[in-house]
Amino acid sequence: MSDHPSYEIFIADPVPQDVIELVPNGDERMFSPLSITLVSGDRDAVLVDPPMTIAQTAAVGDWVESTGKNLTHIFVTHGHGDHWFGSAELAKRFGAEVVNTARTIEHMHANLAVREFFWDALFPGQIPATEVVATEVSNNAIELEGHTLKVIEVGHTDTDDTSVLHAPSLDLVVAGDVIYNGVHQFLREAQGDGINAWLRAIDTVASLHPRLIVAGHKNKVLDDDARRTIRETREYLTTAAAVLAERTTALDFFNAMLQRFPTRLNPGALWGGATALYA
Repeated sequence: MSDHPSYEIFIADPVPQDVIELVPNGDERMFSPLSITLVSGDRDAVLVDPPMTIAQTAAVGDWVESTGKNLTHIFVTHGHGDHWFGSAELAKRFGAEVVNTARTIEHMHANLAVREFFWDALFPGQIPATEVVATEVSNNAIELEGHTLKVIEVGHTDTDDTSVLHAPSLDLVVAGDVIYNGVHQFLREAQGDGINAWLRAIDTVASLHPRLIVAGHKNKVLDDDARRTIRETREYLTTAAAVLAERTTALDFFNAMLQRFPTRLNPGALWGGATALYA
């Protein structure tokens, strides 16, 4: 058994979207920064949420190679393409196995089906040729040198059927998009009971009592303190619910949320959610 498992994070910086219209505050339309996590033992490692573009995937591959670890598994927390489009290429490069929940695999296929009209439209020529090579994770667990990494399904967050990876020996949860860290949250799929469902998912993560959380979208200058990131993600959602009840237009919602959370990265993500919520 490895005595000292560890984790490292690669932050893929924001990339411009192929959208002419600016965000109402004047910002260019950008995609949020992506967190790619490597959980390592003495020899082997597990990669969580590989990135989406050709350039990001190559950079993450070089990063993994520089660690000297044997990459055994790639795990994807949910089906949004920004968290897995590079998985097939990285699996081939390192001889790793891509494992996810059955529901995540279904959503991966759905994201691939709309790739041409959504992802390629936003990032023309930047998404690698890819396919879904994932298989269902066995017993909701990945073994890493005697340590069990637990796959926990949490339901709807910023999309349906999401999951997290819990590393008890590290007091760590790699949370995908269940938890955000200093970045505006993606609310395009928060209609109906979406916010309440997301809050229930956060409760599930909190019940694991982690000390550290890696958020799928993170401001790289911030730490991974679990209590803070859980509290701030909840606060963003409860504020959004209150503002939705008070404001009648997407622009009013956007301005109110921006005023409440002025330091979060990527207001464009907030504007995308606002236009969907008020469509």
